[in-house]
Amino acid sequence: MSTTRMVAIALVAALTAATGCTIDAARHVPSRQQVRAAEPSTSPPSVPDPAAVGANELGVVPVLMYHRIVAEPETVYDRTPEAFRAELVRLAKEDYVPVTAASYADGDFDVPAGTHPVVLTFDDGDPTQFSLDPAGLPADGTAVSIMREVAEEYPGFGTAATFFVNTDPFGDPGGRRTLPWLVAHGMEVGNHTANHTNLAQSTSDQVRQDILTQDQAIRAAVPGYSPATLAFPFGAVPDEPGLALHGVVGPAEYRHRGAFLVGANPAPSPYAADFDPAAIPRIRSQDATGADAKYCSTVWLDSLAAAPSQRYTSDGDPDRISFPATSQQTAAARFASRTATY
Repeated sequence: MSTTRMVAIALVAALTAATGCTIDAARHVPSRQQVRAAEPSTSPPSVPDPAAVGANELGVVPVLMYHRIVAEPETVYDRTPEAFRAELVRLAKEDYVPVTAASYADGDFDVPAGTHPVVLTFDDGDPTQFSLDPAGLPADGTAVSIMREVAEEYPGFGTAATFFVNTDPFGDPGGRRTLPWLVAHGMEVGNHTANHTNLAQSTSDQVRQDILTQDQAIRAAVPGYSPATLAFPFGAVPDEPGLALHGVVGPAEYRHRGAFLVGANPAPSPYAADFDPAAIPRIRSQDATGADAKYCSTVWLDSLAAAPSQRYTSDGDPDRISFPATSQQTAAARFASRTATY
């Protein structure tokens, strides 16, 4: 067990003793700040000078969008297992580190100095993305199985990912077997509406109801879990964009901290002034051929590799936001106290 996890559990025990309330450590994880406050006083970890690693925490972040992983693609949204694996290996070799959609939207992620966050998102809950074999392990050839294999080969890469699901995801009624497994293994389950509804063609009441229905279905499958993000089916934004983040239906409500569009271009840093949590762009995973290839992952990753100063590069300190003084990006006002230029 890691030192941080041990401290977290100890903090939960202390809070329980102090308040007399029962707290489930598996569901109520203390914040990073609470854990640090409870840790024994030690010298802060050494981090390199931001300039030495070319830190730019106002740079763009690729949020990649996947659908089916199949041997014979039928549309530009499909990827073969070989192409999917190759893209993950490329990301690992280019020092990208996966973070969940919620962590990105919150600006609450900690990746090593000199590395770049990437968000891996999967829409529609297709069984080629994830299913469990009779032994309760990810089925061979699924996206999750391939991710775990690549993470084993490149240990710093990790398996953080976000799955935006509809009713009965992965062919699993209610998602009661699959969704708890994903959450237990550090992955995120997001809302994709109950019926893959075109929200741009729906009334505000219909938008609220379809989002809430799926929110409640995810909560029922994973007790104690709160979906934090949503992906728009078809990339269709409702007439009231704010309904993607919050809605009330009778006594019930849902709240999301980020809403994601269909593939187009890299997303802004979550610390940037132009970051909009209700309209976060994604990049469609695709080779540099076929329809709309200029919007695909291969082209954008090539572009960022050729102009590395444009991408988000971590300074290694999660409490500081470093970027060059020459940056054309501006940090959001609420982060002003944490910014550091060089």
